[in-house]
Amino acid sequence: MNSKQKHWYDYLWIVTPIYLGLGFFNILFAWLGLIFFFLPLLIAIFGGGKLYCNRYCDRGQFLGLLGDKLKLSRNKPTPNWMRSKAFRYGFLIFFFAMFFQMLYTTYLVGSGAQGLRQVVKLFWTFRLPWHWAYHGTLFAPWVAQFAFGFYSMMLTSTLIGLIVMVLYKPRSWCVFCPMGTTTQLICQARAGKPQNTCTGSCTSCSACAEGGSHAQ
Repeated sequence: MNSKQKHWYDYLWIVTPIYLGLGFFNILFAWLGLIFFFLPLLIAIFGGGKLYCNRYCDRGQFLGLLGDKLKLSRNKPTPNWMRSKAFRYGFLIFFFAMFFQMLYTTYLVGSGAQGLRQVVKLFWTFRLPWHWAYHGTLFAPWVAQFAFGFYSMMLTSTLIGLIVMVLYKPRSWCVFCPMGTTTQLICQARAGKPQNTCTGSCTSCSACAEGGSHAQ
């Protein structure tokens, strides 16, 4: 008998390939990614701590599946510099800077100052044609522009997660994930001081697995 009972949320890993697949065929599905953007923040704001990271994160589960179950990870310790405050907060600032730049581009398209760009930008640098994923809709062009930009961020961050998964621990991405860092800051603000926000039941986060803390 399996000593660990499976729950519905143990299968959320499927959300990651489904989301990326839908965005490949119709870019407007990228808007669904806002769920992954706001849900962790709302859970943390309303007292749930890092419950999303520890239990509901589809990307974390997906990386764990590829790295642990399929043995695609070298399973090497995550470098200390990657777990440092300087890197995690620096990556957080960079991530949100790119997010607000994307919003500004969406504003330019909405105001008519710039035309719709049907491209996906990987690693915030490489522009890939993605015109087949936009079929023309009743929505304004800025709706599609936001979708292209947001899908670019989601695809890029997934690829970064896959790269560090292969090189290091399966869930090394979790160590410096911008949403994980943000929820940690929310937890610290609610508590009034830095603290270890682990629930005690999380066994897959790279930081915990290496004897670290979410609030290093």
